[in-house]
Amino acid sequence: MGHCGKNVMIKPTTSIFKGIENIYIDDNVRIARYATIYTTRAKVFIGSKTGIAPYLKIITGNHRIDNIGHFMFDGDQNKKPDDDKDVIIEGDSWFGINVTILSGVTIGRGSIIAAGAVVTKSCPPYSIIGGIPAKVLKFRFTIEEVMEHERKLYPESKRFSKTDLINQRTKYINHE
Repeated sequence: MGHCGKNVMIKPTTSIFKGIENIYIDDNVRIARYATIYTTRAKVFIGSKTGIAPYLKIITGNHRIDNIGHFMFDGDQNKKPDDDKDVIIEGDSWFGINVTILSGVTIGRGSIIAAGAVVTKSCPPYSIIGGIPAKVLKFRFTIEEVMEHERKLYPESKRFSKTDLINQRTKYINHE
């Protein structure tokens, strides 16, 4: 494994990990049984204090669909560098059962992913995400509540600023 922090619980006998050298798990993470993480060229980062219910799927790669004269599954020799992208889970997150996270997605800190969600796009911190494809359903806290939450839990150097939070929410809403 690329890195495995302290107090991590994984059910390895029922889970499948491909590209284990590219998987980085921080402290205090729980990954329930039947997880599948496939990463060959890109990396998966799972931040601390993340709880994941059974049947998580994370896939960091895609196959080329635009290569004339080649089969899509001819192997990695036909892949472009941007066909595989990192998946980042910033931490303090909760994943319901049977969640799928696809290539290039960042899950913002403090987010909740609803059961059965298929996450194809990144989401801002402290969002509640659900659906197929997943979208932000609402935010867990107001910006002021996030500021209070983080003041109680994080050292000042790790906290989001009010401007950061506003910008991330605005960026997400403008790209919807």
